[in-house]
Amino acid sequence: MSGVLVTGANGLLGGEVAQEYEDSIPLTSKDCNLLESTSVDFLINKIKSNNIKNVIHCAARVGGVKANTDYVCDFFNENTLMNLHIMKACKETNVKLVSILSTCIYPDKNYVTYPLTEEQLHMGPPHVSNFGYAYAKRMLDVQTRAHRQQYNCNFITVIPNNLYGKKDNYELELGHVIPALIRRFYEAKINNLKEVIVWGSGNPIREFTYAKDAAKIILWLMENYNGENPINIGNSQSISIKQLSFLIAKEIGYNGEIIFDTSKPEGQYEKSSSNKKLISLGWNENYTDLSVGLRETIEYFVSNYPNLRGI
Repeated sequence: MSGVLVTGANGLLGGEVAQEYEDSIPLTSKDCNLLESTSVDFLINKIKSNNIKNVIHCAARVGGVKANTDYVCDFFNENTLMNLHIMKACKETNVKLVSILSTCIYPDKNYVTYPLTEEQLHMGPPHVSNFGYAYAKRMLDVQTRAHRQQYNCNFITVIPNNLYGKKDNYELELGHVIPALIRRFYEAKINNLKEVIVWGSGNPIREFTYAKDAAKIILWLMENYNGENPINIGNSQSISIKQLSFLIAKEIGYNGEIIFDTSKPEGQYEKSSSNKKLISLGWNENYTDLSVGLRETIEYFVSNYPNLRGI
């Protein structure tokens, strides 16, 4: 592999990509604020001075259902700005750019058939719970295609589903479901709480991919794929939020009552995705089983609590 610059290197996915590729150049928000227009010149100099040939763009403003609802405009504006700046720098330096989308940006259930396939990405509006983030990420795909068409840039996009792993954000209100549940059940256990409340009915179906697996696939696609169409890279193993909750509680050793609060929002009911296109390209490694990945993540969480992101 040639030189790789990884944005969002302090995040869940970016951290795993940087760790997987040992000679990568990790870039965090402390190194360069991608929201500022001055970041373009910084990135150009960084790419040139380190002989970078590939950029993997993991930096994004992300969050769970509550964060996406409460800060819908911020999610749209900040992600759009980051994407514009990184693309300009990569165009000027003629490097390959791999950008990360998400299955949550697919259209709502009335406009698609499941499992989700890549050609359905723009077939209708996204779920109302995250339309700001979703449209910003969809525009990242549009920007990628536009740069390819007008400037012949070797830009590609990949679509993971729900990611989880050791370097997640464990903030309770604004974080994603797995890190939030891990923290909630662990703190309930150590504080001898009799019950834990989980948002929603618990019925929605989700797919989860260990971030370490996603990092490996992204690096493989960087070397082996140059097409214009996005590629789904997620694990297609499905589980309901209710089943997930009981699985995490059991792994942590929490024996109290789990209450599902149906007055709270729960997002899309389903967003299962197909990874057949990825497999057809030649990827043939197995995904980490959810039970194994959760065990490793929980062990890391317990060993490092409370010195973790979001706590």
